[in-house]
Amino acid sequence: MKRIMICTLIGATGFALSACNDSNNDNPAEVNQVPGFIQGDIQRTDYDGITDDLLTAGLGATGLRNGPEPIFLEPLNPTSAELRQRAIYNNYRALVDTTSGGGYGEFFGPGVGNGTEGLIPGREYIAFMTVPGSDVPVTVMAQIPDSFDPQSPCMITAPSSGSRGIYGAIGTAGEWGLKKGCVVVYTDKGSGTGAHNLETNTAQRMDGTLTTSDEPVQFRADLTATERSEFSAAWPDRFAWKHAHSKTNPEADWGQHVLQSVEFGFWALNEQFGSDSNVAPITPANTVVIASSVSNGGGSSVRAAEQDTKGLIDGVAVSEPNVNPVVDASFTIKQGSNSAIEHHSRSLLEYTTALAVYQGCANQAPAIRDIAPLNFLNSSTVRDNICNSLANKGLLTGAASATIDDYATEAQRILNEDFGIQPEQNLLAPVHFASNVSQGISMTYVNAYGRAGVEDRVCGLSMAATDGAGVVRQLTQTEEAALFAVSNGIPPTGNVNIVYDLADGQPTRLTDSASPSSLQKDYGLDALLCLHSLALGRNVITGGSLSVADAKLHDAITVGIEEVRATGDLHGKPAVFVTGRADAILPINHTSRPYFGLNQRVEGASSELRYYEVLNAHHLDILNQFDGIGTWYVPLHHYYFQALDLVWERLTNGTELPPSQVVRTVPRGDLATPLAESNLPEIAAQPAPEDLISLVGDELRIPE
Repeated sequence: MKRIMICTLIGATGFALSACNDSNNDNPAEVNQVPGFIQGDIQRTDYDGITDDLLTAGLGATGLRNGPEPIFLEPLNPTSAELRQRAIYNNYRALVDTTSGGGYGEFFGPGVGNGTEGLIPGREYIAFMTVPGSDVPVTVMAQIPDSFDPQSPCMITAPSSGSRGIYGAIGTAGEWGLKKGCVVVYTDKGSGTGAHNLETNTAQRMDGTLTTSDEPVQFRADLTATERSEFSAAWPDRFAWKHAHSKTNPEADWGQHVLQSVEFGFWALNEQFGSDSNVAPITPANTVVIASSVSNGGGSSVRAAEQDTKGLIDGVAVSEPNVNPVVDASFTIKQGSNSAIEHHSRSLLEYTTALAVYQGCANQAPAIRDIAPLNFLNSSTVRDNICNSLANKGLLTGAASATIDDYATEAQRILNEDFGIQPEQNLLAPVHFASNVSQGISMTYVNAYGRAGVEDRVCGLSMAATDGAGVVRQLTQTEEAALFAVSNGIPPTGNVNIVYDLADGQPTRLTDSASPSSLQKDYGLDALLCLHSLALGRNVITGGSLSVADAKLHDAITVGIEEVRATGDLHGKPAVFVTGRADAILPINHTSRPYFGLNQRVEGASSELRYYEVLNAHHLDILNQFDGIGTWYVPLHHYYFQALDLVWERLTNGTELPPSQVVRTVPRGDLATPLAESNLPEIAAQPAPEDLISLVGDELRIPE
């Protein structure tokens, strides 16, 4: 049996000096330079694939599917290994449906393809890094499976999806790459779990353990001791969160984070396989490198491919990427015989704040009220209150006799027609609203794009634990000790919630708050309207100008959004996007569709980007475990793995990528019926003409 071994490598030096006794390079004169962006020590751990491993943290396919959440022997003081195991368990299950019949164990999963539990032995290197112009640490990691073949090297990037921590892509790009025998390079993209308890000054080390000492941590707010003390006196028990409050707009550097992770991966490979005679036998020139991941991670890899000036990346395979393409009004988007969409490529902040404002009322629309899955999670009273508040502010119109049905129908029309959200996304939007997806993203990105600090309390919002009535409380020590392993990086998460400090009565959890203007529980609509106004650059209630302070913040937000715009230039790299038409988090008319159109404009005939739009698929496969969702939607994850297979074949065997197309899946209709191949048709090598997606003249044509 291999032993599990943890070592510390001396980082940020001219030499790769190892504190481990089994280094392959015993001659310190041989130089495998640690990249200059690495900060501090590099931790190395060897996993035997029996008691612990790279992919499942020793849980195996069965443990990930059926096992309970791993426990901490000392709940107040979990070890780094315990935190890692629980983080892998939660991150895997947050993105992949592991229930019986949903495809796990049949079409995807650690054991698929090898008939085992899928434990993968190998070596893990992890460190902090920074990008030029920022001193906020970003976590980077390289996992090298024992199956890696230095004579045929390959690498897959796995930046975290959403705002998750370093293991945020373990079940997506991580699984595919490790099973393929590739080194997988991860980064938390400068977001991650980094939570700072302002009351106690507690923060997370790289491994998730907590400290109050002055030492390297994932994140602490940019406050002096006096400023922090004064803030906590006024607003006790609050948290600062890395993605929202680092004042760096981390998304602007997501592409650089991925490129640096690739360079770190090459350092790790040559640390492991280099020798006195050949210090760097593994280079970009002899390695197949695929930039990959899903959602925010997918968008990061796309940006990395655009920004790649060193020839590090060979191809791209991403699922539902969060890309904000440069606005190109020279083409429209037309689905079937529907009206052409002219105003595409809206920023994430525009459409997400619109969803935060209007969706709660739209949930009452007769067309979706009784058939939208899990719509009952939203209180009908609160939905009515939101509709009435919007109507009273003049944001919904109607005759004097207008009813809630009328207002809700109008709210749905605004989202579909004014903000370009596809009708196919309407049925899934209510469950996302109930989960505070649009609310959490809106708050986080307004702060991030505007480079605001926690002390600014933008729109009167902060972050804290709350009790059953929504009143601020202390996060327990047990809860805080687990944050690294349970947080998704955007509150509400890990029992830390969004708090509306200006709510009627007292600071209250946003979902339970009554707006000062209405004195009704309406999901803190006043705060959400404030966020929407900052996104649009005008007071959405009056139609007038913002205050001087808000106008200044809006200008900063505008700069932040421009910093993240994607150019559409992939430099001819083979690339595949797969996206579900029913994606209710990243609407396709503002992400994948216009990016494909922009790319066709920019690269023309030299483009190797293919776009596959999957019917009956959406953003969060984990929801497919619920009746009413899994019955009518298929796992997009399956097609993401197909995308990786296609790009791999293109790069290694020269196989042509199939044309861009609509993929017509077949829902199973009953959770008791397992998914079969008949539900999940392959991406067609030669699709029917009526399924082709193409830019024709000034029109991006998408089949029904």
